[in-house]
Amino acid sequence: MTTLPVTLADQLVLRCATPADADALAAFNAGIHAAEDPEPVKERLAAWTRDLVGRPHPTVAPEDTLVVEDGATGRIVSTTCLINQTWTYAGIPFKVGRPELVATHADYRNRGLVRRQFEILHEWCAERGQLVQAITGIPWYYRQFGYEMTVNLGGTRIGFGHQVPGLKDGESEPYAIRPATPEDLAFISEVDTVGHARDLLYCQRDTEAWRFELDGRQDHSMSRRVLAVIETPNSDRVGYIAYPPYTLHNGQGLAAYELKAGVSWLAVTPSVIRYLWATGQTHAAAEGGTCGAWALALGERHPAYQVLRGRLPVDWPPYAWYLRVPDLPAFLGVITPVLEQRLAGSIACGHTGEFRLSLYRSGLLFRFERGALTVEPWQPTPESRGDGAFPDLTFLHLVFGHRTLDEIRQLRPDCYVDHDSVRVILEAMFPKQVSDLWPMS
Repeated sequence: MTTLPVTLADQLVLRCATPADADALAAFNAGIHAAEDPEPVKERLAAWTRDLVGRPHPTVAPEDTLVVEDGATGRIVSTTCLINQTWTYAGIPFKVGRPELVATHADYRNRGLVRRQFEILHEWCAERGQLVQAITGIPWYYRQFGYEMTVNLGGTRIGFGHQVPGLKDGESEPYAIRPATPEDLAFISEVDTVGHARDLLYCQRDTEAWRFELDGRQDHSMSRRVLAVIETPNSDRVGYIAYPPYTLHNGQGLAAYELKAGVSWLAVTPSVIRYLWATGQTHAAAEGGTCGAWALALGERHPAYQVLRGRLPVDWPPYAWYLRVPDLPAFLGVITPVLEQRLAGSIACGHTGEFRLSLYRSGLLFRFERGALTVEPWQPTPESRGDGAFPDLTFLHLVFGHRTLDEIRQLRPDCYVDHDSVRVILEAMFPKQVSDLWPMS
């Protein structure tokens, strides 16, 4: 484990941040990440930095941020941070480390500063038992550090003012929406967990984390979401929504929307859209601008999209999360109960046998005993190439439900499966399934 601080070349010092760095880091990150953006965006990004370094956070300490400082001038020239969290895979929890706010001043680039910081972040992840690392970022860049773009990121449908569902003459609003309170957090957590059972991956939040989402961030932080509860006229809670406290690109976004089981999306959704539209007008007036659109940033698939299919003419497809899984056999071991359950429900139920998959530089041995699975490392050789192969990190697309086996094979001719039995088992254990993640940030 690397002991910090570390002296690098050219009088640069790599160290952990302290709360005293919060303002300097806020200015640095805003200047790098929002250099071409208007002032409000810079302020939101700076506030998010302070949330992570200068304020109490449920999963992040100030020392989870790395800083490279020029010893000659004392100024910060590069930084990264690690946001600790727990995700679930079909309900099975696993620890995740999320690198974020990766930035280097233009005068100090191409010196390996980010690579050195990622080496340390990955050491921390290993020490903390974080089997997966996840980051959002620019195209290609994080592939250098062992990451693959293999889970949906975002996905938005957009409507405009004339597409807001209207009330009929004399009709009262059937559902009210009010700000959430601490007493609502257990309800919100339950509804959110149940609703996201449709997703393969989900970010868990405990009571402290939900309280942080409610009132722990600065009001203008880029990561802040307003939590609001949906109620009947009798004050019965039926769901919740979350949205940013500002407009973006002249539109008001909706970041989360879930209902209790047994409540009709057809009945509730029009009230949510009318509330969202009115909220956008209020925010735009306070900002001195206009709001001409409403955006459902709810991933690739969501029940609200079905309700509003004819009112959402603009479709922004998802980008992708980068994921890194340094010990794939260990991660597959954690999710083995899910894989066994899927196999038991397939035409290969109760299977006994084994097969080997080459990842070219490494490999995996899958053993089955009457449907019970174990996965071990295996080393392919020129004489023993295995029963199938996945180049680079393409097997992660299968593991995380991002691509089917056929889709991977269409993209990469050097991906192959030699036997029908192997194909059947892989397709049974790893079906395509989208995820819409709201990570800790």
